[in-house]
Amino acid sequence: MRNFRLGKQETRFADLIWNNAPINSTELVRLTAEVMKWKKSTTYTMLRRLCERGIFKNEDAMVSAVLSRDEFYGNQSREYVEDTFGGSLPKFITSFIGGKRLSAKQADELIRLINKHKKED
Repeated sequence: MRNFRLGKQETRFADLIWNNAPINSTELVRLTAEVMKWKKSTTYTMLRRLCERGIFKNEDAMVSAVLSRDEFYGNQSREYVEDTFGGSLPKFITSFIGGKRLSAKQADELIRLINKHKKED
């Protein structure tokens, strides 16, 4: 399984790419210097790391997303549930709710999602 956890600076950098992709790597260096105050070498080191993790790709000096932001965070959420709750979605939801009451609207939305993704026998 890939590591779908990002540190604070990795998250800022990833968001910069997702917000501007596809982006020329030279333009990305300029943007990170402006926004994050990074040097060219820092940008390329971080880009290489995130490309090795399969989140982005840099081909012919063009940086693009392999995983969309939603795909990445979906994978991150699934990894968290697997690691923390043994893959049990009901245990995660119970912990997340933490004894609070759901509104009728929230309960209906959860039921709708469950029915939408329920396996048929």
